Amino acid sequence: MSHTLRNRASRPRTRAPRRLTAALLASAVSVCLVAASAPPAPLGVGDRLFPYLGNPGYNVASYDLSFTYPGRNDKPLQAVTTIDAWTTASLDRVNLDFAHGTVRSVEVDDQPASFTTAGDDLVITPETPLPAGSWMRITVRHTSDPRAVKGRDGGWVRTADGLAMANQADAAHLVFPSNDHPSDKAMFTIRVTAPNAYTAVANGIPTGVERVGGATTWTYRTLHPMATELAQVSIGRSSVLHRKGPHGLPVRDVVPTKDRAVLEPWLKKTPDQIAWMESKVGPYPFETYGLLMAQASTGFELETQTLSLFERNVFTDPAYPKWYVESVMVHELSHQWFGDSVTPRTWSDVWLNEGHATWYESLYAQEKAHKPMEARMKAAYTASDRWRAAGGPPAAPKRPDPGQKIGIFRPNIYDGAALALYALRQEIGRERFERLERIWVQTHRDRTVTTAEFVRLASNVAGRDLTGFFRAWLYGKKTPPMPGHPDWKSTAPAAAPAPAPTGRHSAR
Repeated sequence: MSHTLRNRASRPRTRAPRRLTAALLASAVSVCLVAASAPPAPLGVGDRLFPYLGNPGYNVASYDLSFTYPGRNDKPLQAVTTIDAWTTASLDRVNLDFAHGTVRSVEVDDQPASFTTAGDDLVITPETPLPAGSWMRITVRHTSDPRAVKGRDGGWVRTADGLAMANQADAAHLVFPSNDHPSDKAMFTIRVTAPNAYTAVANGIPTGVERVGGATTWTYRTLHPMATELAQVSIGRSSVLHRKGPHGLPVRDVVPTKDRAVLEPWLKKTPDQIAWMESKVGPYPFETYGLLMAQASTGFELETQTLSLFERNVFTDPAYPKWYVESVMVHELSHQWFGDSVTPRTWSDVWLNEGHATWYESLYAQEKAHKPMEARMKAAYTASDRWRAAGGPPAAPKRPDPGQKIGIFRPNIYDGAALALYALRQEIGRERFERLERIWVQTHRDRTVTTAEFVRLASNVAGRDLTGFFRAWLYGKKTPPMPGHPDWKSTAPAAAPAPAPTGRHSAR
């Protein structure tokens, strides 16, 4: 994982004079006392779009989440969250993101710790300050409330027969205490205890099922680091369907038991779709994949890691053409490479997720359903100036309105970002573009990335500096001329924002 464990022995130590040592110690104690006397406050890692998301001073190595489902989706779950982390600064307090549950107790390194809240933060004060470069374990016993938060999107999704999760962009901390920012990926172990009539599935691979009396505990573990916003737990009266993907990859789908037959024609398409993506960008990056079919109305599909969330009605509503549904399946599948394995370090870099997913969705529709990508890109070019005016350029999206955090998921980071990728392919040629895509996902597997890193790699592959090209396409207020298509025109912004491109996935 990216920068989680740092090498503390990389710099030789020298002994300071005793007087200097005493002065430094006094200064450190003074700083610690000043910090301890200050009132608890919400912190953040300085994300341009979500300034109070995440927390400084530590990197999480792993989460151990335990949920006990009461058999009703309108009652809080009992939960225990254990976080193992590495401190990167001296901490007299530790802030976690957590905003929708009752905290019963907190321990730091097996010792009771005091706690309070500040904004969306759970502020923890251990018995003794934690030095920089130390290992810490935080255990929080709490409830996890599936009832919606007024004016907030995401977290638990209540389905017809249980629960699922939709934590993007900043809603994981409505479910469990965390460092809820994509820059801090970690390993996950997830345990769910539910009445025997229910089935629980989570990210990663199953590692145990234990039945005691009327309840069953299901345990899952990821084999690759994951951002908090990609966590997924399904609890319902479900069936888990198994099949093999390319190279023996385990594929498992979670569907309402009564809908197994009607959904099977769609589900059996996944192995070939994975093979198609592998032909474009290389090996699938995780230990398993599958679709979670939720009986819920969310208005979006979501690329939760190894188990993508879909509304059941996408596959049963005859209003959606077959080619369109398949392209949406590929959109979420492609996120396993672009967004889940290779994760944006800040939310301003989210165009790297959605632009690429839209690209491969469009390419799949072109190759499999004869829907020309060029026609879609020309239509996007026409609307591009309006999208930029309404939502900002692809790599500098406008800040969301309060309580509307998913407002960053506008057309400018979907078709607008795919349009920038199309311009890049026009600029450097198909062969170099396809080589760039493969190198990008293989080099940065399991890491977090920035737009600047993509620009540098593209320049290296192209053999020339593309900084100016990307500055115009990703940050400009006006859409640049399209290479190879000087006749394409973009319509000037109107008084009202342009509508979103057709697609139910456009909010994620």
